[in-house]
Amino acid sequence: MPGEQRYRIEKDSMGEVRVPAGALYKAQTQRAVDNFPISGIRFPRTFIQALGMVKAAAAAANHELGLMDAAMAEAVRAAAMEVAEGKHDAHFPIDIFQTGSGTSTNMNANEVIATVAAEKLGSAVHPNDHVNMSQSSNDVIPTAIHVSAYLETTRTLLPGLDHLQQTLKTKAESLDHVVKTGRTHLMDALPIRMSQELGGWANQIEQGMQRVRAALSRISPLALGGTAVGTGVNAHPEFGARAARQLSRQSGLPFITSRNYFVSLSSQDAIVELSGQFKTAAVSIMKIANDLRWMNSGPKAGLADIALPSLQPGSSIMPGKVNPVIPEAAAMVCAQVIGNDAAITIAGQSGNFQLNVMLPVIAHNILESARLLGNAACALADKAVAGFTANEERVADLVEKNPILVTALNPVIGYEKGAAVAKRAYREGRRLKDVAAEDTDLGSEELDRLLDPKKMTAGGIAE
Repeated sequence: MPGEQRYRIEKDSMGEVRVPAGALYKAQTQRAVDNFPISGIRFPRTFIQALGMVKAAAAAANHELGLMDAAMAEAVRAAAMEVAEGKHDAHFPIDIFQTGSGTSTNMNANEVIATVAAEKLGSAVHPNDHVNMSQSSNDVIPTAIHVSAYLETTRTLLPGLDHLQQTLKTKAESLDHVVKTGRTHLMDALPIRMSQELGGWANQIEQGMQRVRAALSRISPLALGGTAVGTGVNAHPEFGARAARQLSRQSGLPFITSRNYFVSLSSQDAIVELSGQFKTAAVSIMKIANDLRWMNSGPKAGLADIALPSLQPGSSIMPGKVNPVIPEAAAMVCAQVIGNDAAITIAGQSGNFQLNVMLPVIAHNILESARLLGNAACALADKAVAGFTANEERVADLVEKNPILVTALNPVIGYEKGAAVAKRAYREGRRLKDVAAEDTDLGSEELDRLLDPKKMTAGGIAE
């Protein structure tokens, strides 16, 4: 019948399985598809890319060591690179919620690559004997996690954070002349230049990038070569180092073989650390996003220090309402990244003896965090920070009426007298300078000197 799914019969060690006729995968992949209809979430593109790269590197290393002839190695390598390039993504259907080692996805890759390689070679290629030579799912999947995490971090997250930092620095320079009311406990405090506020945000992001880069040094070592339990059974002693060199040449990234395969197979401590640094960056971005929302609040009944770009109507019922949609979206991303870190932390402690058994969910969450946070940083930079305007007249008026300016008079009139002046100025809605002229012996010129808001903003950054 038209549209009817056609099948073929494949066999594995457990017997026969019906597989879609056009599928490049075989029996073990199909069993996993049947066994795990859980979320519909598949491995991210970057993970499949890394998995293909790992298989290509393994084939090259096996050929270098004389374990695989040139024609077979080239067929497997070329097929694996097609997987890395995304040419066969439709043939990776397995749910991320599967066997904790990721064996199903490793076999998915082995089967797809074997099918494609056999077409290139013109003879049979075995998923286990050839594509999986010198490997185990137990070292392949941890290796693919490290490779994909390094790729996504350097390709998406760090460029996104850098763009946000540079945008904040540029915006800060343009607003150095704007003196605004500082706030602590959401209450009026001493003046601050808007450039200092934004400069603080920029430095938060810079420190976040430094933390991430430091953690990447622990992502460079790869598990490949440890095989099943870390002892390297069925792999040449030089296989891990040679495969790591191949991966480093492919990617341009500093991959090396692990100094201790038992650690690399049984734990995901390096990814837990990296995720923790992602979480810290997310906390910084959420603080910035929420500050932007508060500063934009109004336009009449809020703080209204700034006006964010108007991007879309904000209400289905209130005409003319415009909301801070980009900071809200960024804050939601940060919440997701913080949640992902919690999942990775729980998964990271699931290293039972010689193997961590939550590898797929670790892979999914670390890659999602890197991608989301990098993209959110760019959106926040381009659609919120770059385009907001300071409401300079309102900001200046609030500074002039800020009773907390009296703090600068403390060394001259004392704390108690200063409190009385501040309370009267607030009660009467008058400029602090005018009340101080009436209630103290200070002259007009001295008050102008002592209560100059911009002079109060000197300092705060070590040279």
